Amino acid sequence: MTTLVCAVAGFMIVSSAVAARGTDLRASRNTDLIDLVTGQAQRNQEQAKELAEVRSEVDRLSRSKGGDSTLESQVQAASRQAGLTAVKGPAVAVTLTDAPADVNPEGVDQDLLVVHQQDIQAVVNAFWRGGAEAMTIQGVRVISTTGVKCVGNTVVLHGVPYAPPYRIVAIGDRTKLAAALENSDEIRIYKEYVRAYRLGYQQETVTEATMPAFEGAIENQYARP
Repeated sequence: MTTLVCAVAGFMIVSSAVAARGTDLRASRNTDLIDLVTGQAQRNQEQAKELAEVRSEVDRLSRSKGGDSTLESQVQAASRQAGLTAVKGPAVAVTLTDAPADVNPEGVDQDLLVVHQQDIQAVVNAFWRGGAEAMTIQGVRVISTTGVKCVGNTVVLHGVPYAPPYRIVAIGDRTKLAAALENSDEIRIYKEYVRAYRLGYQQETVTEATMPAFEGAIENQYARP
């Protein structure tokens, strides 16, 4: 029975491919999905802004009432570590970009000519290893629950899609941050594609970078049986 089902499924896939002749049989469905993602991303941004305003008001009310100075200092320190406080300082920035449109080497998978989530994650991981004190991707503050996800040719952060070029900035000791990038095996491999297929990799030092506080929700969610 299993063999029969697999055979039928395979026949249907091949038939669809032949009928499509290289075109998308579900173009309207893909368009609807893009609209859905765009609409949800806009709602996420609006809700994040509202949350930031509420959080700011709570902080203001807490300060106005006074309290234990030691406890308040601990809360502020925890807030900085959690990425809930705006920070600034010397930084290193890396920008990753897809290969130019005119790059189309014969026999090379087009998938190798674009920036992927693992490329961004390689830079992020190198920065953390280099002692980064704070970080942003596309200007969005990176926190412990930040996940980099690929959706089509965009990267999604906290439910909001972003298109290339991708700019990652880290505040910290610039010498150590640069060394961590240089010693990363993953980035070394990425640079081979930069030389071969003209993907973009730009690294620069920043005298003083300003990073906003994270504005989204920080509650963890878990699956339940």
